[in-house]
Amino acid sequence: MKKFKNIYILPIAGLMCFTISCKKGFLDRFPQTLITPEVFFKTEEDLSLYMNGMVSLHNRNSYLNDQSTDNASTTGAVEIKNMMTGSPSSQTITGGWSWGRLRNINYFLENYTKASVSDEIKNHYAGLARYYRAIFYYDMVKRYSNVPWYDKTLNASDAELKNPQNSREEVMTKILEDLDFAVKNVRENVPTGTPGKWAVTLMQAKIALHEGTYRKYHAELKLESTAEVFLKVAESAAQEIIKSGKFSIYNSGKPEEDYATLFESLDLTSNKEVILVNAFDQAKNVTQNVNSVVFGDYEQSPSRDLVQSYLMKDGSRFTAIAGHEQFGFVQEFKDRDPRLSQTLIYPTWLRQPGNTTYIQRLNKNFTGYHQRKGYVNSVDQNVLNGIDFPVHRYAEVLLILAEAKAELGIITQTDLDNTINILRKRVGMPNLVLVTANASPDPALKLDFPMVQGSNVGTILEIRRERRVELAFENTRYDDLMRWNAGKLLENIPQGMYFPGVGNYDMNGDGVPDIKLIPEGQTIPSNREKNSLGVPLVYYTIGRFGGPAGVYLSDGTQGGTMVTEVRKRTFVEPMYYYRPIPEVQMILNPILEQPFGWK
Repeated sequence: MKKFKNIYILPIAGLMCFTISCKKGFLDRFPQTLITPEVFFKTEEDLSLYMNGMVSLHNRNSYLNDQSTDNASTTGAVEIKNMMTGSPSSQTITGGWSWGRLRNINYFLENYTKASVSDEIKNHYAGLARYYRAIFYYDMVKRYSNVPWYDKTLNASDAELKNPQNSREEVMTKILEDLDFAVKNVRENVPTGTPGKWAVTLMQAKIALHEGTYRKYHAELKLESTAEVFLKVAESAAQEIIKSGKFSIYNSGKPEEDYATLFESLDLTSNKEVILVNAFDQAKNVTQNVNSVVFGDYEQSPSRDLVQSYLMKDGSRFTAIAGHEQFGFVQEFKDRDPRLSQTLIYPTWLRQPGNTTYIQRLNKNFTGYHQRKGYVNSVDQNVLNGIDFPVHRYAEVLLILAEAKAELGIITQTDLDNTINILRKRVGMPNLVLVTANASPDPALKLDFPMVQGSNVGTILEIRRERRVELAFENTRYDDLMRWNAGKLLENIPQGMYFPGVGNYDMNGDGVPDIKLIPEGQTIPSNREKNSLGVPLVYYTIGRFGGPAGVYLSDGTQGGTMVTEVRKRTFVEPMYYYRPIPEVQMILNPILEQPFGWK
């Protein structure tokens, strides 16, 4: 059973915005009107109540966030897809410029010193507040680059609301200062579900890696010469977590199960790989269930490009196999990196309830592949609703360290053995060898990431593959593509399974057909053909996109890959790496400047 320390959650008012268009109540001094410093900021419990009200953890909905990437196809109204297929402007993209959370953070930082507690206690909670402020501001930097820096609470009449933006360099300096203070002062032992010292340190490493690589690969910032500073911070922070000896990769010696266990466990609170957990427990009425949206054909489905990125089990490249472009579902999963079958539904998978293998459900606008990561294969409500979510994993620490060292040009085989190869060992994969990788970079990855240069090209590319595979559907891929200046990859419309045309197909690898594809226009018979096991085949009509068929293939009745959509996508560089400041904000504060081509 999970053991929770008590966490008291303080009700926080809805987010507010720094505009005078919010009518009466805009920046209405909340939380001052409800939490006055004269009566509230007195004890450690007061500080704890306030900061627990700021807790905002990623949850199992994170398994849905790769819809913005090349990992998945989506039928949803995803912002970046709408941008690439539409005519975006500051009039149509109106979200993001919201500052209420920052105001609550700054209010705490202005008043916490009033508490009658020790400096150690004060600094712990101030560290948490500055950690949250760093995260808030880096999210803003990622979206707008230059943003105004506010380190105090503001009222509607304050002249600072008309300030110009601070430069990215200024804001990032402040962010690093906040994170440095937080790392030095936040306690190691904290209640379950709240960030402690090592979660804060991991965030320092994540933000520093993101900014370092972003500066290195984005010439429009003209900050390439400063990238190394951030990469060194990322390296140092990751090293500190490793040196602590507090964490390790979960490995019980079961390469076909251990990776999946991290996403299918009722209790991760004692798992040494999990640095921060969002714990769920139906008995405590703390539940979440995303089965109905993560699996099958609701909005998203994994892309064929993701499937093809996984290596073979012997460490060789799947994309180097002659004819791999025409491999069907069963053949694609044969002898692959075990993480593929622990992330996606595989041919021999058994869906509960029942003891027969699941046959993939096909549908137009989807890829045919189904996502396993995030799906709970159970009919027990306690299990369905009580699976924990690993907010931060030690695996990411190892990936950060490897990438930072590779980008700095100082990575060694020992570094790979202590990072990437520990992850590979869990699933029984061969080691990544520095000399071999650099001597023969993957040509497919080189096409994807042409900006990677230097003597470590092959190693950097393989580290990027490892991030994609290890962190698939954990809400990291979009940020990775943005910081690597790889937005053009999003122009490729995700494809699905390959079928050579009409006919019968085995979908579970037992040599017996399970589905039958027939040309569009034909009627699916009521008396369906049965296979040798006496099971009626599942029929689908096939044709080109937009027609009457139940499944769209690239060459229609002649076969091809499943087609999810056909609208042309255009990723405008560098503009689409950023978002416009909403037009109403530009009217209220004309001194603001739109980023990189936005109007």
